[in-house]
Amino acid sequence: MTLSLLFGVATYAQRPEGKKITISGKVLEKGTNLPLEYATIVFEDVTTKQLSGGITDENGVFKFDIVAGNYNARAEFISFKNAPIAQKSFSEDTNLGTIFLAPDVAELNEINIIAERSTVEIKLDKRVYNVGKDMMVKGGTVSDVLDNVPSVTVDAEGTVALRGNENVKILIDGRPSGLAGINIADALKLLPADAVEKVEVITNPSARYDAEGGGGIINIVIRKGKANGLNGSIMANVGDPETYGVSANLNKKGDTFNLFSNFGYNYRNNPGNSLTDAQYFNNDGTTNGYVYERRTNKRLYEGYNANFGIDLNLTKSLVWTNALTFRENTGKNPDNVFFNNFDANLNPVSIRNRFNNQKSDEFSIEYASNFVKKFKKDGHQLNVDIAISKNNENEFATITDQVLGDPSSLDIDLTTNINKQQRNLFQADYVLPIGKDGRFEAGYRGSFLNNLTDFAVTPDTNNFSNELEYVENVNAFYAQYGSKINKFSYFLGLRFEDSNIEVNSISLDDYNTKKYNNLFPSATLNYEFSETSSFSLSYSKRINRPRGRFLNPVSSLASNINIFRGNPDLDPSLTDAFDIGYLKRWNKLTFNTSAYINITNDSFQFVRINSGIVDGGIPVIFSSPINLAKEYRAGFEFNLNYTPYKWWRLNGNFNAFRNETQGDYSYVDPNGVIDIQNFDNVAYTWFARINSKITLPYKIDWQTNGSYIAPQTNAQGKSLGIASMNLAFSKDILKDKATIAFNVSDVFNSRKRIMETQIPNVVSSYSEMQWRERQVMLTFTYRFNKQKNERDRQPREDNGGEEYMGKP
Repeated sequence: MTLSLLFGVATYAQRPEGKKITISGKVLEKGTNLPLEYATIVFEDVTTKQLSGGITDENGVFKFDIVAGNYNARAEFISFKNAPIAQKSFSEDTNLGTIFLAPDVAELNEINIIAERSTVEIKLDKRVYNVGKDMMVKGGTVSDVLDNVPSVTVDAEGTVALRGNENVKILIDGRPSGLAGINIADALKLLPADAVEKVEVITNPSARYDAEGGGGIINIVIRKGKANGLNGSIMANVGDPETYGVSANLNKKGDTFNLFSNFGYNYRNNPGNSLTDAQYFNNDGTTNGYVYERRTNKRLYEGYNANFGIDLNLTKSLVWTNALTFRENTGKNPDNVFFNNFDANLNPVSIRNRFNNQKSDEFSIEYASNFVKKFKKDGHQLNVDIAISKNNENEFATITDQVLGDPSSLDIDLTTNINKQQRNLFQADYVLPIGKDGRFEAGYRGSFLNNLTDFAVTPDTNNFSNELEYVENVNAFYAQYGSKINKFSYFLGLRFEDSNIEVNSISLDDYNTKKYNNLFPSATLNYEFSETSSFSLSYSKRINRPRGRFLNPVSSLASNINIFRGNPDLDPSLTDAFDIGYLKRWNKLTFNTSAYINITNDSFQFVRINSGIVDGGIPVIFSSPINLAKEYRAGFEFNLNYTPYKWWRLNGNFNAFRNETQGDYSYVDPNGVIDIQNFDNVAYTWFARINSKITLPYKIDWQTNGSYIAPQTNAQGKSLGIASMNLAFSKDILKDKATIAFNVSDVFNSRKRIMETQIPNVVSSYSEMQWRERQVMLTFTYRFNKQKNERDRQPREDNGGEEYMGKP
């Protein structure tokens, strides 16, 4: 029906011009008063039988123009009874009020295939990835989910990048969540994928959003039940390497309340490995010796997670939501490393074994409360959010180091890493429609974070122990206005953030306070060539504040010769982001392309320097982040959804970019000589992903995902290309109430980060790192009191979205 309507609209557009009038109104589900998104309003000309009309938005609201005349009109929605509109003659702007559609019970009982939304929805300002339709991540983690999202990559260590830029802000339900813990990459590898409903990727956010994240924002939306009555699903999975788990999503909905929950248990074994072949040099450039490092590790995680909440409809216009979420994990990571030492002529000298027996435990809890007050005018509302969270993460390790064959060389270190984080968030957002197409927004956000890290080494011969306190208080105010003039629409905003940052190295008696405030303008301009073709131009200013391990002088001794050290003196980097986008929809194809430029001041780069410490005759190398003068990132990207046949869906993503850094870094080497490292570098690289879903005979779904990350150079070496493929099959059973899925992650076991590093007169190295080896998973899902592809008929929670007038 929708395609017919679009065809009718195109035909209608060719009619002789008459008086144009505006038709508006709202469509709700009868009995629940829930808005119906994508419901169709059909106007059929009494004389010509030509069609025109429109489609409702996420709030069930519709607004479109027609030529004044006589029409037979109706509202339609799949699995609902059509609702005829009694009025026949339309001569002026008309608000049809609220139209109620009743479920068609007979059709619901007989229907076998229900239209489902595409896995990836491409919009001009963002991409929305619907996790529920993806077999590839069944039984996986949120990190696996993100690795399937257009424009997003997750490297071998779990670091998330958007368009190749790691300075990305990750939100959970539209806000920074304490459940992410101390290290967001580690948290995403522990949270189960089935708790996620969808992922929103926003490359150039408006002023309404937190200004954090120079590369953009990724918003993870947690699943919440929507249908009336008691409904939900239960999922169990088992995999190799040893992995198993069970989870459930339960929901109970009444006329005045909605109880929702999801909880689960997971045990995961993620074996990994790495190798590093390093050649060390003397000061005159001659070879000093070689060290070939071989590492194996088993990351064992056992965890519980639960989320309980309730939506209370206090009045017809006031909804109060309360939710309590907690997560508990324990882990073991026995890390076994062999250092094969050779002299300058590659003659064996010795073999050292370093065994790091690491254990960890983590507990997170978060309480969130949300008020939504809707006023009489459509779109006029006030949102108030409060979130309070606490996270404790502790790591303990016993490290034994010994030259094989020499018992007297045995060295034992004990390390503890105690992390405590408290985060409080207060936010208010006000939306006021102005006139026919205008909208004004204003709001406040207060984010207050306190993080304490206590790292201790026993015995501490090199003064590695340190207690670091990080305090971040940010108060922000914003205002923005948008409107539409014919086919042109715009959205202009300004955000003010006042930052008060403390980085206190308590053990070193070094206290640093950084106070600064910034203005963050944003602007988006959009032009609709037609209902299926749009162009946009956007700008925003962003900030990236260093946190966690970037600031902590020492947080790990996993290796005794390659040590990562944070830099407490790091300053935030500021980015100016420009984006030009074009969106085109055809019958079977949606195509979105964009060109972008990001200019970053004081960008973070990593340097490797000789520490002056020698361990077993090998110089210890420190890796640390520093601020460089400039970084220029420019690229081109396109995304597409293509459905050549009803049984075959394709979506793909391609991103190519140029990254240029400019800056010098100088330090005093162990010999008292000033060493200047030049970081001027220009790198070209690209990334591609394609996802195919085919329905085979006997209704077996087959999904394939292939990706490639091209090589990239940096100032101290380069990373080589990475190709990988995932595979999945699924079949509905038990009268479509259950699904069994089989998936293979990293089919060819090829997901490895491969690096080549050169530091003149210090070291030249080649390394490979595989965070997780190939994994095979079998998953069983059972659904009760809901259809397999049941539509989400409740509007999404507005967590800072920027759907505005004129957006497709």
